[in-house]
Amino acid sequence: MSEYNEDAYRDARKSVNPTPCAFEKGVLARCIACSKAEKHLLAERETINCADAAAQSRCMELKTLLRGQSAFALRITATSSPLPHAKELKIQCGGLKGLQKSLSGSDEVADVTGLIDASVARHGGLETFPYSEIVQSVVHFEARRRGH
Repeated sequence: MSEYNEDAYRDARKSVNPTPCAFEKGVLARCIACSKAEKHLLAERETINCADAAAQSRCMELKTLLRGQSAFALRITATSSPLPHAKELKIQCGGLKGLQKSLSGSDEVADVTGLIDASVARHGGLETFPYSEIVQSVVHFEARRRGH
């Protein structure tokens, strides 16, 4: 019965959330924020939709690059399979905080879209971001413990 409910949830989620945020876990964990993020409640769960399909596509590409660049450091062997929640948070939060730190010295990510725009302007493209610096932030990122 629960499998059926999960299938129904996924179908409903796709209709309510056609462009899911690439960094949804990080936004929901409140370690990053984005001006394009739209929160939706569905079946007592929160989902994040991206208000801009082009930005969502670029974020998905960046998330794939962050995952690939972080694979060795996080001991990830299959970069296409789902990751445990903690490793996904390290990639999303740690990766974007590392990118922000390389850009401004601060690791507070107030707007993912603005951060990516500024980083592309400085570095020329997603592929040329300073991944050696970024991966250090991925490795050192610690998610907040529950209740703190």
